[in-house]
Amino acid sequence: MTTIYDVARVAGVSTATVSRVLRGSDLVRAETRQRVLGVIDVLGFIPDASARGLSWGRKNIIALVGLTRGTDEIDVERSSLMFIDHIVHAAEQVLRGTEYSLLLTFGTRGEQFDKRIRALAAKADGLLLAEGILDPRELRSLTALVPVVIIAGSPGQTVADAYLSDNASGMTALAAHLTGQHRYRRLCFVAGPKDAPDAVARQAAFEQAVAATPDSGIDQVIYGDFAEDSGVAAARLLLGRTALPQAVACANDQMAIGAVRELQRAGVRIPAEVAVTGFDDLYPSRIIDPPLTTVSQPIHELGSRATHRLMARIASPGLAPRAEILPTEVVIRTSCGCPATGGLGRTAQRPAATEPQKPAWDGS
Repeated sequence: MTTIYDVARVAGVSTATVSRVLRGSDLVRAETRQRVLGVIDVLGFIPDASARGLSWGRKNIIALVGLTRGTDEIDVERSSLMFIDHIVHAAEQVLRGTEYSLLLTFGTRGEQFDKRIRALAAKADGLLLAEGILDPRELRSLTALVPVVIIAGSPGQTVADAYLSDNASGMTALAAHLTGQHRYRRLCFVAGPKDAPDAVARQAAFEQAVAATPDSGIDQVIYGDFAEDSGVAAARLLLGRTALPQAVACANDQMAIGAVRELQRAGVRIPAEVAVTGFDDLYPSRIIDPPLTTVSQPIHELGSRATHRLMARIASPGLAPRAEILPTEVVIRTSCGCPATGGLGRTAQRPAATEPQKPAWDGS
């Protein structure tokens, strides 16, 4: 592990100076402070939690805040917590061996939940926030109280650190596979919530890619809430039509799995009559029948990098906000109409990233 001695050596200062910078002391010149913070950022230095807690009054608590949708009950089926489950495991892995513990809280977006998050900020050393929980004004206010790192969300915000998946390139590549490889011309898109930044980005990219293909079009957009039962509801709407689309692309795997199950219950053969695809590459997508063609995003890496960054920000509050956009890739299985591979699926050729794979903003 990187130590305070490593930081001091690389920055060309004493360990006492590094310690003053970490404490926010006014006794360090601005130029020196920035140099030390830059080295801390590059080396990923995290001060010893127990020593820091004694001297700085740390709580040794990291809080992860997620959303439920439409209900205050924490229900895996309705709340689409599989994504968050991966984030939780990644965060715990980072915190293992430190003095920090992970605290989880969930709620529905609104004024009451905003108050709960503010109360939580007083009890934790830092917050990991899942996609778009707070509006920009509330987020800016919260970052003045406690270190915050965003997981998913909009790449346009510059208030807090953010770790995002490249939704656009992944969904563009999937649309190209459906309209190019399979020549599907009548498609349906099962979108996520209109207030979820990831869902908005996926829908926009898919619609744009399909529109760019001659003679192809999206017959219908159905909005869901990322949970499996909303995929079931979408399938029921499609079954009520006079003709099914050739392909149904869903904004996440759970909705795709729900759609597959309901279509099959009605006797529809997948993919012979309708192709179905998802986004995430969650474990269930590999074991359903047929296995789900999907866009794989690095969920564990998102959680791991976000937690590392939050720990660094707790240690060095002066770090400038930055974002990292992680690559996605299409994983080809059989639900799209491709032949079976005999394994976990094959990866389609990765498209050019929609954003540089480096911090989108970085003032450090």
